[in-house]
Amino acid sequence: MLMQEGKAITFTSNLPNTLAASEEDSAILEILGGQRLSGHVTISGAKNSALVLMAGALLCPQECRLRNVPSLVDVGRMGEILRALGVKLERQGDCLTLNASSIGESRAPYELVSQLRASFFVIGPLLARLGVARVPLPGGCAIGARPVDLHVRGLQAMGAEVQIDHGMVNAYVRGASKRLKGAKIYLDYPSVGATETLMMAATLADGETIIENAAQEPEVADLANFCRAMGAKIWGAGTNTITISGVPSLYSTDYSIIPDRIEAGTFLVAGAITCSEISLSPVVPDHLTAVIAKLQAVGAQVITEAPHRLRLIPSDRNRATDIETLPYPGFPTDMQAQFMALLALSEGNSVITETVFENRLRHVAELNRMGANIRLKGCNAIIQGVPMLSGAPVVATDLRASAALVLAGLAANGKTTIQGLHHLDRGYEQLETKLQKLGARLQRVKVSSDSSKDPALKT
Repeated sequence: MLMQEGKAITFTSNLPNTLAASEEDSAILEILGGQRLSGHVTISGAKNSALVLMAGALLCPQECRLRNVPSLVDVGRMGEILRALGVKLERQGDCLTLNASSIGESRAPYELVSQLRASFFVIGPLLARLGVARVPLPGGCAIGARPVDLHVRGLQAMGAEVQIDHGMVNAYVRGASKRLKGAKIYLDYPSVGATETLMMAATLADGETIIENAAQEPEVADLANFCRAMGAKIWGAGTNTITISGVPSLYSTDYSIIPDRIEAGTFLVAGAITCSEISLSPVVPDHLTAVIAKLQAVGAQVITEAPHRLRLIPSDRNRATDIETLPYPGFPTDMQAQFMALLALSEGNSVITETVFENRLRHVAELNRMGANIRLKGCNAIIQGVPMLSGAPVVATDLRASAALVLAGLAANGKTTIQGLHHLDRGYEQLETKLQKLGARLQRVKVSSDSSKDPALKT
């Protein structure tokens, strides 16, 4: 089990393996739409922070503890990758203890890395600690190319020899010290992954590293804060220029992960699309500035009730707005699909422009299956709002698309059945349970592969 109440256990998971994934492929999520929601949602720790902070623990030769760790398929997969590298992990509730004192394997296993793009993060800490790393080219959602060339060029600037051969990235540092060297690095694009990889690598490098045009996402700042808590010297995280002064070694820390801004945004849209008043916490409102601005443009009100608590007051008639995805602090690509579901039911014409990933509009066909009126023209989705959506059988194509289909199903008339739940389980902790507590009618149902019809939704 990924989590066991009341006692510490070795970190394993019943979710990340191939068998479990295949079982989720044979399950569907049934949603009976048209229900108003009400109540409070507890937001889990940020998935994208948890994954990189777990990799960051490789930098420390002592035991580290992470709190507010979500129970997700991707977290389980990252745990298996770290265990394969020699890290000892134990979990108690949402607390994860990692001990990388005796890592001795510099090669991450292909069968695990191929399932999780974030696994490529380990190349930076491994190079910093061991002077050598062999990491397969990563997998994950099929939403775009997301090349690793920015990671590679940055590591080369720090003195690493990097070769890509037969799908494997082989990196090592010459010299007796096996230590990377500080460098000035300019990123052609403010890639979150490259920024985080190079920042981790630089924490133990000789000298000063400056990363210009760095990603400014909150998860980057969270990683920097985690590394600083272990003794790293990092300035400027959260801005476009990050400076790292390398230190000889890091030490143990106890650190709490930030709340998941994308989960929070998804629930805010759930309130707006169902015309329901809901509250949520803990959140960092500043991390949601762009999302809140677009919710207000649609007609909803988002009120800060306490420093880490928000309340959504919906509009009776949502209206159209245009959205362009951009690196933070712009509108997040991870909220694009959810807002498309909302705008499909908003009065007027909207345009969503996806600038971050070139293959992240495949949910359009599934929303149209439910009665949406959306046309694609290049990277633009042209949305003509419709009065209602109708429940239909649909298939999730990636993590955030799966959330968009859940939102559409909540607002649709009739029953929606969603396949491809392995995407959903990668990034949302107990989504069905949280929605049920708000009053939604939905359930996960296992179906046989030769089933000719969907099982009826229990009432």
